[in-house]
Amino acid sequence: MPTWLVTGGAGFIGGNFVLEAVARGVRVINLDALTYAGNLDTLASLEGNPDHVFVHGDIGDRELVARLLAEHRPDAVLNFAAESHVDRSIDGPGAFVQTNVVGALGLLEAVRDHWKALPAGAREAFRFLHVSTDEVYGTLGATGKFSETTPYAPNSPYSASKA
Repeated sequence: MPTWLVTGGAGFIGGNFVLEAVARGVRVINLDALTYAGNLDTLASLEGNPDHVFVHGDIGDRELVARLLAEHRPDAVLNFAAESHVDRSIDGPGAFVQTNVVGALGLLEAVRDHWKALPAGAREAFRFLHVSTDEVYGTLGATGKFSETTPYAPNSPYSASKA
């Protein structure tokens, strides 16, 4: 059974992802700080399910992340954790820098250290997925579409912190 460490797994998108992953036979270690966006009610159907381990904590806590990686040995890390909403970022950009930049860096460094200690085959199979936002591409306008080759053009502290 694959094991994934999912951060931000009590948020709207992350919580629904966790529900689907567990339903598909993945064991999920769910790390969430339970800020304004976290909602454990989304995960109520997983209560008592041994394939879902909820941990209240912050992605920037390198010691906690390192402990979870060592204890659960996930095959992948999926980072949904983020401060979000453009208007909130304009009113208080510091929280966005702290979580989306500094916290993400702490998570990346802890995962990198874990990955470097894995045997060669496990290193090759290990995956890290960072979930971002289309906001990094700026304003689309009435028509058109973004693609992976669209240049970044963030227009808010939120989009800049995710870029």
